[in-house]
Amino acid sequence: MLDKVIENNRVSIIGEVVSEFQFSHEVFGEGFYLVNVSVDRLSDMVDIIPLMISERLIDVTKDYRGMKIEVSGQFRSYNRHEGLKNKLILSIFVRELQFVEDDDMPQEQSKSNQIYLDGYVCKPPIYRKTPLGREIADILIAVNRPYGKSDYIPCIAWGRNARFASTIEVGGHLQVQGRVQSREYTKKINEEETEKRVAYEVSVSKIDFVEDEERPTHFPIPSKRYRSVSLSEILRQKTGKTVRPSV
Repeated sequence: MLDKVIENNRVSIIGEVVSEFQFSHEVFGEGFYLVNVSVDRLSDMVDIIPLMISERLIDVTKDYRGMKIEVSGQFRSYNRHEGLKNKLILSIFVRELQFVEDDDMPQEQSKSNQIYLDGYVCKPPIYRKTPLGREIADILIAVNRPYGKSDYIPCIAWGRNARFASTIEVGGHLQVQGRVQSREYTKKINEEETEKRVAYEVSVSKIDFVEDEERPTHFPIPSKRYRSVSLSEILRQKTGKTVRPSV
């Protein structure tokens, strides 16, 4: 069962360490630390991606900046409380890692940043066009984890994939492939103050809809931003009638 769950969330990246380790949290005496890695895109841009690493995998007291590292693991989320608000925090949870030399770096940039997710749409996709006419769809996918937990992964699809994604209803089962990307944006704090922030998401290159005999009936969304929706509610909204799911 555990192997099957792990298979629904797989990510591997190769990049350069660009920060020191910062303590994140501790679980049963095991410390976890965050470190940032710079990953090249096909363009001249780079993505700065946070890694969550156990102190049992690497000596977190050392400075590895400038070294190349290859990691594999899962793209995970957790809900951090900030005052009266909740914020969705994303990072790559590292299961395996190794340092690599420049000669070992992949020739194809697409192989240095790969992710596969198998999960369920948990809020209506948002379809829009950029000022230049490019089609985009924002999708929030719930990916199951062991012991009843889920990760909530923001994804962005482009062009035909965006149009297709916009037709998927809440509860739809999707399999997506792409890369993890960072995106800087400006957050308006008030009428006079703004703040630069960084969002992390999956840029989708391939998306498939999976026909399930049974769809999940509930998503335990961890914050007010993402309201849970039951299957019976979806059917009621479509038909205007109250539908009791069969047992």
